[in-house]
Formats: sequence, C-alpha cells, structure tokens
Amino acid sequence: MNMPVIQLLLAVTCALSGAAARADKADNNKPMNIESDALRYDDLKQTSVFSGRVVLTKGSILIRGGVVAVRQDAQGYQFGVVTAEPGQLAFFRQKREGVDEFIEGEGETIEYDGRADTVKFLKSAQMRRLRGASLADEVTGSVIHYNSTTDVFMVDGGEARGPTDKSRGRVRVVLTPKPQPEAGSTPAPSPPLRSTTTLGGERQ
Repeated sequence: MNMPVIQLLLAVTCALSGAAARADKADNNKPMNIESDALRYDDLKQTSVFSGRVVLTKGSILIRGGVVAVRQDAQGYQFGVVTAEPGQLAFFRQKREGVDEFIEGEGETIEYDGRADTVKFLKSAQMRRLRGASLADEVTGSVIHYNSTTDVFMVDGGEARGPTDKSRGRVRVVLTPKPQPEAGSTPAPSPPLRSTTTLGGERQ
C-alpha cells in the first residue's frame, strides 16, 4: 500500500470517527435472537445454520439475510456468516455508543466476529453512518472490513471483472461535514483519537 492510499485511509477514518464513539458495548452481553424458516443445529460443533428470511438481533445489532451460520466458541463468543438471498444483499446495523448514530452496511456476504468486534462486508459492499435518520457518510467497494472497537475500517476496490471494466480498484466515499453547534452553545469536547501502529487496531 503506497503513502497516498494510507493518507486517504487515515483521513476517511478520522472523518467517520466523528466524536470517536464506538459500537454499543452493551451489545456484547445481550442474548442473540434469530428468526428463520428453517434451522440445522450441530451440538458437537456448536454451530447453527438458519435459512430462509433470517432476522438476527443482539442488542442494537440487526442482521438480515438468506442464510446465517452461527458458531460459538468455548468462551461464549459468537461468530456469524450471513449470505444474502439470491439477487439481494445481506444487511447489518449497529448503534454507536454514546451518540444517536448507527453504522449499517450491506454485502453479498457478511462476516461477524464477536470476539474481535469486527464486521466484514464482501462483494458489492456498502457501509453508511447515520446521524439519527439522516445519512452522514457512505463508503462503497468490493470488501469493507470494519472494527467497531477502534472505529477503523479498510476498503478494497476489488479486481476488474473484464477487460472493459473501468472500476478496477475503485473505492467511493461520500463524507458529510459535521454539523456546527448553534450560536451561543458550547460543544462538548470530543475524546482524543487513539493512536495505533496497525490499521486494524489492537485486538481487545
């Protein structure tokens, strides 16, 4: 990765971080609820495969897809792979802690890692930050990897689909300026951004 790409990544990360709020940590201790048309459960492997109009909720987390495979490790952390219905995109949404903001995204496949607090959107990937009901920022690419603990994400534009495809390696970002405080009001100070030596941040 060359320096201009690194500088762009850091700029976009700071812009999307906003008030440096993170994913709602209360989600970690909430039960996982899933609705689907069918379920295949393997007690030995501690895996469950839900299929048909799957809706998963865990605290503020909402996931929708055609097939959701969930695995739980010995420490109780949950991992999920969401596959979209044919012709559609799988969906993920989670509230950011301490602010009226949500991170949501879509992809043909979504991978959720409860231990690392990461979400990966694969193929036709989109990720958005919403302030209340208003769209604030939007990112699109082939693969988006989002760390909800550090608010750091990486985007891969992907490979060209053919010799005439002009979108090889293209990442598209739309950033909305942060709302300015009203005259006479004193904005609350934002927490300092955490420095890291790795793009993904430290694993918690």
